[in-house]
Amino acid sequence: MEQILHNRRAIVLLMGPALLVYSGVVLLPIVWSLVYTFFEGNVIGGFHFVGLQNYRQLLSDAAFWQALVFTLKYAVTVTAGQIMLGLLLALLYVFYLRRASALVRTLVFFPVVLPTVAVAQLFAKIFAIAPQYGLVNAGLALLHLDGWIQAWLGQGSTAFWVLALMDIWRAMGFYAVLLYAGLVEIPAELIEAARVDGASGLRLVWHVILPLLLPILLSALIFSINGTLKVFDSILALTGGGPGQATTPLTLYMFNTAFSYGQYGYGSTLAMALAVLSLMVTIVIFGSARRDVA
Repeated sequence: MEQILHNRRAIVLLMGPALLVYSGVVLLPIVWSLVYTFFEGNVIGGFHFVGLQNYRQLLSDAAFWQALVFTLKYAVTVTAGQIMLGLLLALLYVFYLRRASALVRTLVFFPVVLPTVAVAQLFAKIFAIAPQYGLVNAGLALLHLDGWIQAWLGQGSTAFWVLALMDIWRAMGFYAVLLYAGLVEIPAELIEAARVDGASGLRLVWHVILPLLLPILLSALIFSINGTLKVFDSILALTGGGPGQATTPLTLYMFNTAFSYGQYGYGSTLAMALAVLSLMVTIVIFGSARRDVA
């Protein structure tokens, strides 16, 4: 192995094809999109150089700021829900259900493999108000809470929470399994020693389990926050960004700008803004984790 690592030809031979494919699939499109930000137009009408005009437009675009606020609000809410419920489920698997947790893990994980459109249609039916009440409105009517009956997906405020609930429900099983894998790797001797010293319940979780689980929690947090910042399919399938632009994230705004309106340059600028946002959030998480470890 050492001979291979010191042989430059062997390194190029082994890593060259993978780096070439990576560059063609990932790096080249990023550079291409960055170049587009300095142009205006599309492949049909042609492109012309506009310099920094797209970036100036970005700063004064009210729709961009609305989409950014929605994206951040959605990302924080859904990430918190996915990680917290995933952790609670993982603790339930390890400390209460134990060997009987296999069936529950499978059932909770099942929504992860369901098609997004199928899940969106399910939630649309659950929260429907017409042509007939869905499960939620029917339950409210049964309880004589007629004042609570409403078009859940027809209002921006309630549509947001339906979207958040749907994506938390879909993904919490994945993060539960991820954190469960980290929990089972914690030596049982450490937990027993902590219990002997008087740690139990929340004290055991907060002072013993969470510090040992921190690397897995960090990975789960990065997976979740980057996924929610780039949410697209679930919103497109459930609300289409409506009502109006109330549930339009940056990804959907970028897609509509570039492919529906043919503004490739400004669409690429929106994509760059989202990429920078995701990078900054990841750097902040890593920086916070390093300070906690130190």
